[in-house]
Amino acid sequence: MENKSPLPPFTRETAIQKVRLAEDAWNSRDPQRVVLGYSEDTSWRNRAEFVTNRATALAFLQRKWNKELDYRLIKEMWAFDGPRIAVRFAYEWHDDSEHWFRSYGNENWEFDAHGLLARRHASINDVPIAAAERKFFWPLGRRPDDHPGLSDFGF
Repeated sequence: MENKSPLPPFTRETAIQKVRLAEDAWNSRDPQRVVLGYSEDTSWRNRAEFVTNRATALAFLQRKWNKELDYRLIKEMWAFDGPRIAVRFAYEWHDDSEHWFRSYGNENWEFDAHGLLARRHASINDVPIAAAERKFFWPLGRRPDDHPGLSDFGF
C-alpha cells in the first residue's frame, strides 16, 4: 500500500500541511481524487449521513458537488495529537436556484499508519447568505496561498 504523506504522528507543521492538502483536494471537486486520501474502510459521519467505505464516500461526494455548486472551501487546523487532527472550516456554495450559503463546521479526523483518513466526524451548519455577502472569490480550484484564511475573516 502506498503512503499518503505526511504520516502520523503529526507535528504542528505536518498537521497544517495535511489540512491544506485535504482542502486542496476538496476544492478540486473531483470525487475520484478526493477519495484517494481515505482508507478503503473509511468511516464518516457527515451531518446525519454515515459513510462506511471508500465506495460510499465516492457516491457521497458525487451527490454533494451536484448539489453544492461553485463550492469554495477554507480549512484550518484547530488541534492535533498523534494520528488525530481537529479542523474547523467554512465553505460557500449555491444551489441550482442561485441561493447562496456559507457552511461552517468542525471535523475530527483519525489517520491510519499509511496517512489515509480512516475516521471522519463532521458537524456542519448552513447559513443562507446574499450573493453580496460572499467572501471566497478565487477561481474555482485551489485557494491561492495569498488568499485570506478563516481567522483573517473572523470566522
